Amino acid sequence: MNRNFSNLKVGAIVLSATLSIGAATTFAQDTMQTPTAAAQSRSVSSGQKAKIRGVVTDRQSDTLTVRDETGSNVQVKLTSGTSIKSKKFFGSGKSYVSDLLTRGLYLEVQGRGDETGALVADKVRFGEDDLRAAQAIEARVTPVEGRLGEAEQNAQRLSGQLDELTAVSNAARGGARAAQDTADAAVQGVNATNQRISDLDDYVVQTTSVVNFKVGSAVLSPEAKTQLDQIAQGIQAAKGFVVEVTGYADASGNSEKNRLLSERRANAVRSYLVEEHAVPLRRVLQSYGYGESQAVAENTTREGRAQNRRVEVKLLVSRGVNQSVTVSTPAATEPTQTPQEQ
Repeated sequence: MNRNFSNLKVGAIVLSATLSIGAATTFAQDTMQTPTAAAQSRSVSSGQKAKIRGVVTDRQSDTLTVRDETGSNVQVKLTSGTSIKSKKFFGSGKSYVSDLLTRGLYLEVQGRGDETGALVADKVRFGEDDLRAAQAIEARVTPVEGRLGEAEQNAQRLSGQLDELTAVSNAARGGARAAQDTADAAVQGVNATNQRISDLDDYVVQTTSVVNFKVGSAVLSPEAKTQLDQIAQGIQAAKGFVVEVTGYADASGNSEKNRLLSERRANAVRSYLVEEHAVPLRRVLQSYGYGESQAVAENTTREGRAQNRRVEVKLLVSRGVNQSVTVSTPAATEPTQTPQEQ
């Protein structure tokens, strides 16, 4: 029952913010100069008065990026003389500090253009319900940005989410039904974000490559180095990844010696990737030698033993950072055959 009450409370806040947005109309668009469609931005002529309404999508110091109701970005500069207040039907609204103008806030700005094409704000007005809704959005988005910053700083995902929130805010003007649709979409967005965060530590194998070795050797052949060069190119293009390196041996000889030999082979591959291609050591898991276990072919034939003398290099990527992961099949080098087996 408490959960239902919380959902009704959130729906009420969203409905109030939506109705405030629906009451807004576009003003003074004739004073704006529209550049190319590719830029998706608007500039204000120097000295010209202008009024815009839209949603704050970004803030850098005292400069806001406002997505107006036409879908264009306008740079808004705040100064010490900018009047920042909430809107009231009767009387003067409450004054606020500029630090509270955060992403997701639907507001109205009046001012004049400067020489850079930005709008220098004289007045900033917004509804108090809109402010509370924006603060709730910021409280959810900021921790997500921190988590994803640690996972390769995937800021584009958050930018996409902010664009979705902006589109939802601008589209929610149709009354109670539209407000409910907006609330449902917001809940789905939060659930999707939480799922992405949960998947940050969930790694899946994207590619598996196999490097083969000569009998009794842990030295990389020229063919093996060439293949590792290709593997390194794929690793450097990945995001949110780790590399798993495991070594193996055929069943010839002593089992303990084979285990140590497989470990040296894995270390040779790991060292080559780190030293020759600057793969971050924190991205390469501790290599391990399995010896003659986990054979991929029969050890009763020369060809089978050649396939078992190998190192497997697996590229694992985070589900949370990579929304779609394509898994490829293992690729093996052609083993070098020697007339003598051990």
